[in-house]
Amino acid sequence: MKTPIGAWLTRLGRRLGVIAASAFLGSMIAAALMLATPFTASAGAAPMPATAALPVQVQPLLTPVVGPTSPVSPSSPVKPAGSTASTGTVSVSVDPKPSNSVTVLLLVTVLSVAPSIILLMTSFTKIFMVLSLTRNALGLTGVPPNQVLAGLSLFLSLFIMAPTVKAVNAAGIQPYLKGTKSQAAAYHDGIAPLRQFMLQHTRTEEIALMLRAGHLPNPPTPDKLDLTTIIPAFVLSELRSAMIIGFVIYIPFLIIDMVVSSSLMSLGMMMLPPVSVSLPFKLLLFVLVDGWGLIITALVHSYQT
Repeated sequence: MKTPIGAWLTRLGRRLGVIAASAFLGSMIAAALMLATPFTASAGAAPMPATAALPVQVQPLLTPVVGPTSPVSPSSPVKPAGSTASTGTVSVSVDPKPSNSVTVLLLVTVLSVAPSIILLMTSFTKIFMVLSLTRNALGLTGVPPNQVLAGLSLFLSLFIMAPTVKAVNAAGIQPYLKGTKSQAAAYHDGIAPLRQFMLQHTRTEEIALMLRAGHLPNPPTPDKLDLTTIIPAFVLSELRSAMIIGFVIYIPFLIIDMVVSSSLMSLGMMMLPPVSVSLPFKLLLFVLVDGWGLIITALVHSYQT
């Protein structure tokens, strides 16, 4: 025996089934009618025959937006953008400045060879040798340390080479970065001040030595010399000058060592090392005459012409 709620649910299910069946049947009838009925135009227009093809207009997906232009006559051909009227060639604007990647590559290359440039093409070698010989003449082995001497030599070299570096920057580096000179022209003009600096402080004997060693003919002018000839000749001249200055510095300290040694011999103090006795006197003499100032002044003036 069914309850009232169960009977009510049964009647509701039957009615929903009848409604669903009626809807399905109605949709099937409508689809059949649409297939059987021919196509008709809208109101007020003549009916189109079933066999006529419908016009289809195909448009590109991306339509360029073009502003108002003047009508073009059929006889005048359309010229591409950027072309000239006479030759019809397309003009392409090229930035004369070097790209950032090329600039960074050149900077890394210069930094990698910077130690060789400083040692062989500047006054660093001569200054460092003179300062080292001065330390040895005083009898000091580790004071001042090599780091201090190298740093002092580096900054003195920058001070001496400042006009040359400014000339190289103005003649070669800045025009190349601005795009006014090509790479070859910037190198030729930029290396000229450095060549002039090395030639001014290179003896002709060293240049002749390098020419004879390489079996090279004598150039008509010094400007025709290659850097492979100028650089070693310049280094040899710097070494010679440094040794001459070191010899002059050694003489007063050598005299002090001889006086102290002879005094100790006369007093019979043979077991006392003369170096330990003469060192205070050499330091006192060096400080009284302002030795570092005299040496640095002489080095700076040797490069002023």
